[in-house]
Amino acid sequence: MASNIGIRMNPKKFHRSQIKFYLILAPIATFMILPIIFIFTTAFKPLDELFLFPPRFFAIRPTLDNFRVLFTQSRTATPMIRYLINSIIVTAVVLFFSVIVSSLAAFALSKLKFKGKKLLFEVNQIALMFVAASVIIPRYLVIVNLGLIDTLFAHILPVMAIPVGLFLLKQFIDQIPDSLLEAARIDGASELMVFWRIVIPIIKPALSTMAILAFQTVWNNVETSQFYTTRESMRTLAFYMTTLSATTGNTVAGQGVMAAAALLMFLPNIIIFIVLQAQVMDTVAHSGIK
Repeated sequence: MASNIGIRMNPKKFHRSQIKFYLILAPIATFMILPIIFIFTTAFKPLDELFLFPPRFFAIRPTLDNFRVLFTQSRTATPMIRYLINSIIVTAVVLFFSVIVSSLAAFALSKLKFKGKKLLFEVNQIALMFVAASVIIPRYLVIVNLGLIDTLFAHILPVMAIPVGLFLLKQFIDQIPDSLLEAARIDGASELMVFWRIVIPIIKPALSTMAILAFQTVWNNVETSQFYTTRESMRTLAFYMTTLSATTGNTVAGQGVMAAAALLMFLPNIIIFIVLQAQVMDTVAHSGIK
């Protein structure tokens, strides 16, 4: 009897009892995916289809002209591809080092004993209270004194450590039993080996969530290019998109280019989420070790 109830509640394969869920979830999923489809179809519409009345959801004659214009007709002396390369370099470096720095710091704050540990964690908690605009001036003074103005390091250094990522990883590591780590230490494992061989595999879901947060923070960052750089060759794609919106966003001819630019900014976000979404769901569902 109990097994029959289990099959009805959570069948491993398709069961007719699941039909009611599909009837509810399918329309909701369709409604939620429509904006994503619209972003894709609009980017490939020729200019005449963008202003059809009544408007059409899908492109009748898809074209790559919007992307060609976006990449070949830069609104500045710097080619658009340069902004894209800067964004890729900055995002890749920050994504790698922010995950490494945050995970090492979280491990130290969670499992190691040293003076000032609680104070450092409280400082991180306080940092969560400040919005980005409130620390622009202190960040600018630090970057100026380090001589990083007009360099890619000005994009990298301010977001090398993300307070919310450190908090997430620390709370995740807190749930790892101390006895598991002590057993590894008794077997002769160093702290670095304990971290790499035991802690990292367990916190992979949280690391994936941290990676998504870091990626979105850096990829969509405009303030760094706006306040910490003066040379166009050192600015990123997100900043170029804002200038593109200001110069062509209100013109009829610029609507197709803006649609292509919006897709270019949106696509990496959806790709990284699709790749890591299973791990993110584990973070939400399990929140550590059960």
